[in-house]
Amino acid sequence: MNKKDLAARARGIKIVLMDVDGVLTDGKMYYIPGRGDEMVEFKAFHALDGIGLRLLNNFGVRTGVITGRESPGTEERAAQLGMSYAYLGFLSKLVPMEEILSAEGLTPRQLAYIGDDWTDIPLLRRAGLACAPANALPEVKKASHFVARKEGGLGAVREVCDFILSAQGKMGEVMRCVETAHWPSPAKPPMRIVRYSERKKTGARGAAKPARAGGKAR
Repeated sequence: MNKKDLAARARGIKIVLMDVDGVLTDGKMYYIPGRGDEMVEFKAFHALDGIGLRLLNNFGVRTGVITGRESPGTEERAAQLGMSYAYLGFLSKLVPMEEILSAEGLTPRQLAYIGDDWTDIPLLRRAGLACAPANALPEVKKASHFVARKEGGLGAVREVCDFILSAQGKMGEVMRCVETAHWPSPAKPPMRIVRYSERKKTGARGAAKPARAGGKAR
């Protein structure tokens, strides 16, 4: 797809959703001993991606994650970055996507989705702007409109964020905010967290959790 058509798709984006492992991280999972005999999983996230996602939120583009793993670390990172949605433990991601679009009053053409594995392909095929990291599976790249030069967890998400902001004519305003350190803060409801294990157990639609207050996350 040529740059002109890509930019036209990016101009209409109102929300960016993404996978986590292999997209916001490099896909590696680390385990360390906890307080008892249990092992605790932790992940590493990239500061460049964090800034890009904060910029999207500052300039009116919502963000969220849909991931096949339930992870406190992912919840914390999503809250730090001002995300609107965190769907955790969902191997099948179409229902979360549909729920989020319905809640926002948006169509799939207003959605950008970033994925790297087969489970992401159904969403990529529906998204107005389908994106993949450089190291995504070949089938995922084939289903995508935009393939980043960088790999997952190493700045691929930032490339997508910058491309959308540039296509929407926001980069001049971004750089003025960089100079003045005054950033727009559009009002929005607290981040909605939905864990598959809780939904399966209770049938509930998930509890809302307010994002943490504080300074800019990187």
